[in-house]
Amino acid sequence: MDKIEPKHANESQAEYKTSSRFHNNISHETLALILAGGRGSRLHQMTDWRAKPAVPFGGKFRIVDFPLSNCVNSGFRRIGVVTQYKAQSLIRHIQHGWSFLDGRFKEFVELLPAQQRTVEETWYQGTADAVFQNIDILLRHNAKYVLILGGDHIYKMDYSKLLAEHIEKCADMTVSCLEIPLQEASAFGVLGVNDQRQVTSFAEKPAHPVPMPGQAGKALVSMGIYVFNADFLYKQLIRDHQDHDSSHDFGKDLIPYLVPRYRVFAHRFMNSCVNMSSGIPYWRDVGTVDAYWEANVDLISVTPQLNLYDDDWPIWTHQEQLPPAKFVFDDDDRRGQALDSSVSGGCIISGATVRRSLLFSNVKVNSYSYVEDSVILPNVEIGRHAHLQRVVVEKQCVIPEGLTVGIDPEEDRKRFYVTEKGITLITSEMLGRDIHKIC
Repeated sequence: MDKIEPKHANESQAEYKTSSRFHNNISHETLALILAGGRGSRLHQMTDWRAKPAVPFGGKFRIVDFPLSNCVNSGFRRIGVVTQYKAQSLIRHIQHGWSFLDGRFKEFVELLPAQQRTVEETWYQGTADAVFQNIDILLRHNAKYVLILGGDHIYKMDYSKLLAEHIEKCADMTVSCLEIPLQEASAFGVLGVNDQRQVTSFAEKPAHPVPMPGQAGKALVSMGIYVFNADFLYKQLIRDHQDHDSSHDFGKDLIPYLVPRYRVFAHRFMNSCVNMSSGIPYWRDVGTVDAYWEANVDLISVTPQLNLYDDDWPIWTHQEQLPPAKFVFDDDDRRGQALDSSVSGGCIISGATVRRSLLFSNVKVNSYSYVEDSVILPNVEIGRHAHLQRVVVEKQCVIPEGLTVGIDPEEDRKRFYVTEKGITLITSEMLGRDIHKIC
C-alpha cells in the first residue's frame, strides 16, 4: 500500500504524487460523525445548560473544536455532528465558528439533532442508535468509510493514519486504542488482541480488566474512535436496531457482537497522535471538575503536555473580535499583573494579581483582588478585594467584592460545589444570579 505520510527527502516525486492521490481519495470517500449529544453529568453544574462538547476549554476553545479540528487537519471535510442534550450552545458555536468549509467542494459540517426520525419516534437511545436514526441522511453522502468520533475529549490525532491502517488490514471495523494503567481500565472498554492486533475480546467497563500480554500493569482500552466500512456499518446498525435486548450502544452491544464474527482491529493511538510531549500520547477525558481544572491549568506550564502553539496542526474555533488584554496600575499595593498565567483577549487586570491561572476572554479582575491556580471562563467580573484560589468560575459570574473562596473548603461547601481534590466550582446561580440560559 502506498504511504500517505508527507514527502520525505528519500521519497521519489512519483511516490509522493501517488501517496497524495491516495490520501485525497480516502478523504473524499470518508464521512466523519461526531457524537456530541452527551450531557457529561460528572461536570455537575457546568453542564446544567449545555452539552459537554460545548464546554469552554483552553482559554478560547470549546471541547468539540478538538475532534472537528482533527478532522479538518486530517483532510476529512465531510463532517456530521450528532446533537441531543441541551444543544443550543453547541449549535450556535458550530454555526459561528465552523461555517468556513466550502459546499461547492462538498465540504460541510452538518448538524444532526435528535428528531425522532424512526417509526418508534424515540430520542437517541445510545451511541449506535444515534447513528442508526440518521442512516437515511448518511446514505445520501455515498461514503465508503464512516469515522465515528466522540465529541467530548481533548487530543490531537491524524485520522488519516487510522483510516490507512484500516484499509491496509482489510478490516470491517477498526478501534483506536490507548494503553493505560490497569487500575484505571474499569472505566473503559478493554480489548484483547493477537499478534496482528486483531481484536479477540472486548469487555465494556469490566470490574476486573484483563492486562495486556507481557505488561501486567497496563490494559488496552477503546478511545471511542471507530472506523467502519460504510455498507458493513449500516447492515450492523439495522441488525442491532431489530434486537430488542440491545441497548443500541457501540461499546455495550455492537463491538462485543462483532469481535468474534468479523475482522475488527485495534489501532495504536501512539501511531497517529500529533505533538506528543516526551513521546507520551496526549488524550484527556475532562469529564470531572478535577480533570477539567487540571487539563486547563497544565496549559500554563512552561512546557504543556498539549501543544496549542503548533502552526502545522492548529485548533480551529470561533474567533471573537476583541481588543488585546490590558494590565493597568503600577502602585506597590495596586499593580495589575499576571504571572505564569494565560490571559485571553478582552481581559482587563486592573490593579490585581493573577498567578498560575487561565483566563478566558472578557474577564475583568478589579483592584486589590488576588486570583491563584484558577480557571476563569468568559465574561466574568471579579470584584475588588476578592481572593480566589483553586477555583473554576463559570461564564457570566460577577464575583462580589471581598469574596474569599478556596481557603476554607467547609465554608465553601455551604454555597458552592467543592470536589474531592478541593477544587471549587462557582456559578451565577450559586451567587444568586439566574442567567443559566446564557451558556
